Amino acid sequence: MSEPHVTHTPGPSDPEPTLGALVNQLTTQIPELVRSEIRLAQAEVTEKGKRAGIGIGMFSAAGLLAFFGLATLIATAVLALALVVDGWLAALIVAVLLFAVAGVAAVMGKNKVSEATPMVPERAVEGVKDDIATVKGARS
Repeated sequence: MSEPHVTHTPGPSDPEPTLGALVNQLTTQIPELVRSEIRLAQAEVTEKGKRAGIGIGMFSAAGLLAFFGLATLIATAVLALALVVDGWLAALIVAVLLFAVAGVAAVMGKNKVSEATPMVPERAVEGVKDDIATVKGARS
């Protein structure tokens, strides 16, 4: 049976450790240090992940409540307009208005997407082509 490995740290009465002893001590302590740093990093990331998850949940709840608030505001507009015209006509007018706003937003979004395509970094590609041409010209 082998003896358990005991690390001896030199005390004030011990002579200075040899280079071999220092290297041996270093090779046994570095892996443990790395493992403890990795455990610390994992714990920190886990804690931050929990906080981010709670924050995302709160943002989601806020978005849902804002959606319900907007729906209630639209219902209020229908009810207010129903004081002037029949209820069905008030609802139809508000619905047509909402569809018109949605259509404008869709067209604007489509235009923005069209401006962004193709998804190629054109200026960067031109810069690389210029650099290649410069290098080829310098070698010639």
